[in-house]
Amino acid sequence: MNKKWFRIGMVSVFILSVTLRFWGLERFNTLVFDEVYFAKFGNNYLTHTPFFNAHPPLSQYIIGIGIWIGSHIPFGHDTVNGLTGSMRSPWTYRWLNALTGSFIPLVVAAIAYQLSYRRSFAILAGLFTACDGIFLVESRYALSNIYIVIFGLLGHWFLLLALDNQNRRRSFWLVFAGITFGASVGSKWNGLWFLSGAYLIWIAAWVIHLIHSFPNSKFFFTSPLLKEAEFRSQNSEFRRQEAEVNTYSPSSPSSQTPLQNLTQLNIFQMLFYLGIIPAFIYSIIWIPHLQLDKTYGFIAVHQQILKFHLHLGGNSPNVHPYCAAWYKWPLMTRPMAYYYQTAESITEPLPVMGPPLPAGAGQVVYDVHAMGNPFLWWFGVAAMLFLIGMLVSQVVIFWVKEKRFSTKATLSVDTWIALYLVINYAANLLPWVKVTRCVFIYHYMCAVVFIFLAIAWFVDQCLRSYYQQLRAVGVTITFIILVAFIFWMPIYLGLPLSPNGYKLRMWFNSWI
Repeated sequence: MNKKWFRIGMVSVFILSVTLRFWGLERFNTLVFDEVYFAKFGNNYLTHTPFFNAHPPLSQYIIGIGIWIGSHIPFGHDTVNGLTGSMRSPWTYRWLNALTGSFIPLVVAAIAYQLSYRRSFAILAGLFTACDGIFLVESRYALSNIYIVIFGLLGHWFLLLALDNQNRRRSFWLVFAGITFGASVGSKWNGLWFLSGAYLIWIAAWVIHLIHSFPNSKFFFTSPLLKEAEFRSQNSEFRRQEAEVNTYSPSSPSSQTPLQNLTQLNIFQMLFYLGIIPAFIYSIIWIPHLQLDKTYGFIAVHQQILKFHLHLGGNSPNVHPYCAAWYKWPLMTRPMAYYYQTAESITEPLPVMGPPLPAGAGQVVYDVHAMGNPFLWWFGVAAMLFLIGMLVSQVVIFWVKEKRFSTKATLSVDTWIALYLVINYAANLLPWVKVTRCVFIYHYMCAVVFIFLAIAWFVDQCLRSYYQQLRAVGVTITFIILVAFIFWMPIYLGLPLSPNGYKLRMWFNSWI
């Protein structure tokens, strides 16, 4: 794929993303789901109304900025309500989220390209992200999760750009990586998992580097009978391999990746750029909120937030009907309704607040479901398992062949990509294993972006294959994902459906 078509493809993905997020943004003149908190909080900053916030305040600052700008733009005010505490149109407290969410597919594509220099991989990653439902839903309302994701992803992209440069340019991108990682945590605490993923891939790179840099590393894993026979060839071989691991050449993207430069970052650089800077950014984010609400200081407010989350209750329908433990997320067994309303006809105006009509009375269903693209998620999980199997098989095969536990000294680009995706997916999912409070499917958003990258990588491998059957598999998977997105689009956008049309899209009772 040449640069021209790559640019056309990325612009098309962005236009699709923007169009879907802004289309009918004022459809529901009310507060949808957690807009009852975040839209109000954003407005409270504008009206200087003190309040307790159970999350770091950055996303509410941004929503408040959006409200202020939107209130001064001479359009988008056809409908208004006073639910935020001031008379506002839904467009004012939603438009900036919609615009921000439109850029997430581009950032995912940028990460894919920086990982591999493959334009086709980047296009697929951006397209699949644009065709996911939960990201579309979260972007269309005044909610906070898109800010955790976009800042965390920007942190990873800036880190990859830093690895692709040297000296001052590297420091420049590392500073931006630290700032955006801090902003991710400043949106919600689970943004910290993006930063932990960066540390884990750095540690993995150093482990691989040290294994192959230590001349006698085989001695820890081989029998004494093999030591003498292998020693003579080891020294020169490991020196050659060490040089290869530390050599990066942008002119040969087929055999190199910026991830191989992770060992050029030492512990002090990591602690400064990805430790001190994020902590500093996170701290100063709190200043405006603490000046507004002086009830608690910096330490005390964190104690109150922790207390709030610890008392939310366990993952049980008795606590909340849409509680979904972490193991229910990958297969999407319990999505959740953000908005559900019925009407007698399409022309009937929906009430601002109030229960739906009795069962059987409503002829039109309006449903906004926080639900991913089912086939994108399911295929993505399969692709992630494939990557895990690929990594394990490489170690096992090398172990059987060389009689020692190790890996190849020079990892291929695809092995590095697999390592990066698996580690970051695990870093964003596994911390939730120990969380006992009620959690929801939207907490999976930080992890599922790496699922999108995994299936994009797999499809790209299929489409680039010499074998026609594999190319057909790649085309088929892409087609199914696109068709599924169109099929479930009415419940992402809250379009009117007949009761039968609604039931047709609720494949399982646990989805309702």
